Amino acid sequence: MNKLKRLAGWIWMGLAPAAVWLLASTAHQEIARNPTVDTRIQWTVFIVVFLPIAFGLLLFGWFAWKGEYDHLPDSSAELPED
Repeated sequence: MNKLKRLAGWIWMGLAPAAVWLLASTAHQEIARNPTVDTRIQWTVFIVVFLPIAFGLLLFGWFAWKGEYDHLPDSSAELPED
């Protein structure tokens, strides 16, 4: 199961830049098709909102690939105290 988690990490890390590229290319096409201020504002908001989500997906994949999720606690008693 841990190997599957690490493989999924590679998938998440690849999916994040692919999704950003797809969003940016779609935004470019839509703005070229209808170059009004409304369209530019709309796609700018989409990109600004989605970039942190994509970064989180990339970070999640990085942690999965590094093995941070190999052992998950079964109860709160297993959590380290600060």
